[in-house]
This record gives sequence, C-alpha cells and structure tokens, in this order.
Amino acid sequence: MSHTMTRKKKGQKGQKGQDARDSSTTTPSSSTASIVAPTREKTSSPSSVASSKDGGKDPSSSALIICRNKHWRYISSFHGPWLQLPPEVLESLAHSNYFAPRPHPIDPAVFYDLVKIRRLVEEATTLAVRATSGVTSSYLNNSLNANNGLLGGTGAAALGLGLGGGGGNSRLSKERRHRMRELATQKLSRAYHLDEIAASVATMQSASTLEEVAKLVLQRSSNDSDAKYVHFFHEKIPSRMLAKCTSLQPLDDVIVDRPSEAAPLRTRAVTRIFKEDFTGAARDLTEALSVCRLRQVQHRKQDTESIGLGRASPSLARGSRNGDWRSDMKLAEEDQPSSLEEQLLFHRAGICLTIAIQHVDDALPPTVQVTTESIVDGTETLGIEGTALARTATTAIQAAAEQAVEIKRENARKIVKANAKRALRDYIKFLSHFEYTPGLPSEVSEDFLRAVNSAANGITKETDALNNSKLIEMTRNPNSGFPNLPTPDIYTVSSLFSSTPPSNLPTYPSTDLTIIKKPSNPVPENPTTSAAAALLAAQDSHESITYHPLLTDALHSFLLCHCLLQTSSKELLRHAYMVARLARVCDGYPIFLAARSPARADWMEVIRRSGNWVGLNSSWEVLCAPAPLRGHNCPVSPEEQEKRRREDTVAEVLENNNVHDEESFAAALSVIERREKEELRAGDSGLPRRWAQDDGKEYPISTDRAAVITRWMKDGARREQEGVIKRKEEARLKELTKQEAEGAAEGLLH
Repeated sequence: MSHTMTRKKKGQKGQKGQDARDSSTTTPSSSTASIVAPTREKTSSPSSVASSKDGGKDPSSSALIICRNKHWRYISSFHGPWLQLPPEVLESLAHSNYFAPRPHPIDPAVFYDLVKIRRLVEEATTLAVRATSGVTSSYLNNSLNANNGLLGGTGAAALGLGLGGGGGNSRLSKERRHRMRELATQKLSRAYHLDEIAASVATMQSASTLEEVAKLVLQRSSNDSDAKYVHFFHEKIPSRMLAKCTSLQPLDDVIVDRPSEAAPLRTRAVTRIFKEDFTGAARDLTEALSVCRLRQVQHRKQDTESIGLGRASPSLARGSRNGDWRSDMKLAEEDQPSSLEEQLLFHRAGICLTIAIQHVDDALPPTVQVTTESIVDGTETLGIEGTALARTATTAIQAAAEQAVEIKRENARKIVKANAKRALRDYIKFLSHFEYTPGLPSEVSEDFLRAVNSAANGITKETDALNNSKLIEMTRNPNSGFPNLPTPDIYTVSSLFSSTPPSNLPTYPSTDLTIIKKPSNPVPENPTTSAAAALLAAQDSHESITYHPLLTDALHSFLLCHCLLQTSSKELLRHAYMVARLARVCDGYPIFLAARSPARADWMEVIRRSGNWVGLNSSWEVLCAPAPLRGHNCPVSPEEQEKRRREDTVAEVLENNNVHDEESFAAALSVIERREKEELRAGDSGLPRRWAQDDGKEYPISTDRAAVITRWMKDGARREQEGVIKRKEEARLKELTKQEAEGAAEGLLH
C-alpha cells in the first residue's frame, strides 16, 4: 500500500513538473503571476514584495493576489445583462439601437464596442482553453461523432471496429499551442484597445485560463507588444496596492513600439492616476486625443474618397433587399463608431478636476499663522534698547511674509480655476456626443390624441378644427392629408447647459412635484374631451436621453466644476435642475445595470454640508427619482389599480408550471398576493418603475473632496460678500466726497 502511494505521489510530482516547465517564467515582469494558480487567489509572494521596493513599505503578506485589471476605476458602471446575452442577440440589439429613431437609447459607439469585445473575448477564451487542454479540434469532433452514433465509442471498441474516435495524433504540438495562445493574446489586446474597462469586466466573467495566456506567450516571445499589453492587465499583484506594485515600463515599451495607437497612452494615463502623477496623466491623454483625432480625419478622408469613386454605404445597400429594411439594416464593422474619444475626454476631465481640488487647500487661508507667531516670539530675546527697532523689523518681515503667502494663495486660486475650466470644457465635449429630446409638445400630443380618438369613434365634427391645428400644420402629408405624429426636437446634451438653453423644454421641477407623487385626478379611459386629452398629454413623460455608462458621473462632475468656478447660486441652480432632469430619464435597460457614481455622492454631500446653499426646492434623491415609464403615468382610481394588480397576479399564476389544479392555483395565488402586500407595505407606489435605476446605490462613504469643495464654496461666498460690502463702502465714500465737494462749491458761491 505504501509503495502504491509513493508511486502515485511521484506521478503527481512529475505532472506538476511538466506544468511548471510549460509555464516557467523568463521575464521579471511576470514573476508575480508565475507562482499563482489561475483559479485561486493566494497571498502575496516574495517576488511581488520585492517589486515594490520603490514604493515604501512592503505589502502585507496576507494581502490577496488578484489581477491588476480588477483595480480599474468605474468597473461597476459596465456591469449588466450584456455579459450574459448571446453574442448574436447582442449584435442584433446593437444594430436596432443604431437604426432606432434619435436619440439613440444607448450610445452606438459604446454598444458596438461591447459587441466586439464580447466576440473577441469569447474567441480568445476558446483558443486559450484548447491550447491548455492540448487536444486538436478534429479529435474533439471525432470523439463527439463516435459517441453519438449507433456504434458508440465503447460499443465499437468492443466489436473490434476501431471506431472509438480520435486518431494517433490527437495532441497539439508545442508550436501549435504557442500560435493559438498568440492569436488569443492578439484578440484580447484588441478588446482592451477598444475599451479597457468593458474588456476587464468581460474577462472577469470568462475562464481563468485567460489570466495566464499572455504570460505564456511572453516566455517565448518576450518582445511581443500584444502580450505585454494584455499581461499588464492580467498580472497578479497584491490587492489595493496597484501604485506600489506596478511599473510603467511595459506600457512604455508598447508605446515606443506602436506610437500611432492611442489606447496604450490611455492605459498609462489611468495608471498614472493611481500613482497620483496627474500632470503626466493629463499629458498622456492629450497626446492620445491628438492621435485619435488624426486617425478620425484619415478615416473620414477614406470615406470621402470611397463616395467619390461611387461606392455606396454598405448599410444603405443592404437596406433595399427583400423589401424588409428592418431585418437587413446592418452597419459594416469599418463604418461603426468608436468610443475612444469619449473615454479620453472623460478621463482628462476627471484629472483636471482632481488637480483643481488638490490646490484648494493652498488657496484658502490657514487657521493659524505659525510664521507670524514665531517672528513675534523671537522679539522677546532682544534687549530693551532695541525693542523699538525690533518691532519695526518684525512688522516689515511680517508684512513681507504675509505678502508672499498671499501671492502663493493667489497663484493657487488661479490653478484651481484654470483646471476647473479645463475640466468643464472636456465634460462639455463629452456631453456633446449624446442627444436629448423633450418629447412632443403638450399641444401637439393633445391634437394627435384627439385625432386618433375621433377616428376610432367615428366622430367627424372636429374635422374642421383639426385642419387648423398645429399638428396638421406640422405633419400633414401633402399626398394624403392624413395627420402623422411629428418628429420631436432633438438637442445635444451640451446645448442644454448653454447660456440660452432651448425654450420648449417642459417645466422641471414642477411646483407640486406631481411626477413623483401618486396622481389624484382620475382620467377617463376614453379621453374624448379636450381637457382629458390635455391632461393625459401633460402627465405622460416623453423625455429621453442617449445612455452612456459614465454619463451620470459626468453630469454630477459638471456641477462640481461649477462649484470650483464659484458660479453664482442662480446659475448653479439652473444647471442642477437640468442635471436632475437628465438623471431621472438616464436608463441603460436592457444592456446595463445602474451605475454607481462617486461624483453624485460628492455632490449630495456638498449640498448637505453647505446647508442647501444652492436653494433646491427638494432633496436630490427626490429630484432625481426615475421618471415613470411612458404610458404608465395616467391617473387611475384605486379600484382600477386593484383590478389591474389582480389581473397581473392571475396571469403570473397561470404561467407557473407547478399549477395544475384548483388547489395549486389557490396556493400560488395566495403566495403572490402576500408578496405584493409586503411590497406595498414597504412603500411601493404601484406604478411601473425603471428597474435599472431603482437598483443603483451610491457610495456609502463620500471622499474628502466633498469637504474641500464645500470649504471653497464657503470661502467664495465670503469673498463675494466682502466684495459687495467693499463696493457699497466705496460707493458711500464716493457719494460723501461728492456731497462735500458740492457743499464747498456752494460755500464759495455765497
């Protein structure tokens, strides 16, 4: 028995030695990941500790070892059902989103990037798993066919037919496995080039084999730029120690090897943010934007040349086949938009905002003047004879020191406002990529509903009135004369924050906040009267906005920038209401879950600390409460609500496969009714809600920048008040001087 155990252990050691030879480390950058299993998180290794000598203290030996990309910022913003949807369904939704009426429900650039990332990550996963198993695809197919046939694998072998599946050469060679890993690494590199945040989320959901594929490629091709780039994300480091355990050298090598690509510059900039090198990060992002825009100009030039040669757009050509344009409308991959410029603008704006906040403390007066106290204390050592001279010298030194400190504060104030302006400019450019519509005007909706209702009920008395309505003027078809629903006005989100915003926006917030309260005036089901149609049109929410995972954070960061610029309270209140208007309709269904926004948490903390200095008429949670779904804001009576709830409950019971008789039906109905009563008792309004926003939560603890911004706002208010008092005093003195001059002139005349 003991000899058997010994032989078994030796076999295991031999297998482990073979695996170690296959994954041995030859480059210093992969020393940390070489001793970590891909499917388990371990404590930090000596190599990872040694790699952080320049970062101060060594990492704790009990720290978790995880991939570097799990530390990336805004990962929670990209979670959602897109990770589980079948790729073909996701691609179909992306095309439908692109050809949907504007504004697009989801930013097409982000949506198409998600489709490509899903496809690339899944293909890379297949290649990596096959390379790890070492089995050829022909062997897998033969085994599957042999086991599924009449003469299965075991049966054929028993009959001596030799049809058990698999040939003699069923194992992949080392060169073939290396090429498969190289191809997988190239696909992963392309995914990270598209969007490193979304690619990080996608790889976290995939097989753990992907974490080691780039490291294995670097063992044989140490200069492979794709492998270096992917391994930078997948390298194992101690948790929460990215700044200490990360070197920029791999990214520097990739940038030198591929200077015409903007993605590595973006990655290096984000890494510099972790290292608190904000100036270097801003410089990298500026260079990346230049590269990105240069490539956009080249792409547009190629499109212009293609049109000049007479080649039509592929999407338009496909749309004219088979008579069904909806099923044929697909945008070719080379024509699909990219979200890279949006990413670069968002990151650079965040960096400028951080730099501005960092200099706030230097721009504010300290609580204690230590320099002055030390100077005054030094005069006590002087003799009585030099007391007067010492006091004069002390006063001069103190004045010079205060002047130097004031110059330093003034420079810091200039830095704060200059970087806040840069951040605001980048956020405005970021918001210009998205669109918003207020929906149809209430009078147009009223005319349309009246026309539809009249046609349905055969009413012809209102024909003359409809011919003169605004709806007919805007949308009458010259051929048929039949009224159609007009196209709503569409604006870029950035134009909503201009000095002259659009004038046809619905009033928000309303005086009684009827949007978030239960309606009290019931409306007839068939609104035949003008009053009923007007009420229905006014109460239904038709606003919509193009969704982006980072849009909520950008909107609230926009408000923080205005706080640093010390915008007037009246102007800031207008922007705050506009942000609340947009945030309440910002919904990523059915692709994204609700995004957690640190900027929103900071803005809410600023409001709390400043005592609602802006003057909001309600809490921020109430102002940003999700708008009701379109068509579900019609006031109904309590009896009608109960009837609808009962019908929905019965339909849900009938869909249950466990219901097969009256007893099971009654039991299931009782359970569902009890659950609904508990939900109503918990505060459910009974109206349909936007599920993605309802599930979103803010960060429980706000950062220190909320307190810094509040101090800056209070100091700005104090300086503004002092300026008003000073101007009033100057005006008073000027008036007194004028009166004295007039009195002196009158005295001379007399």
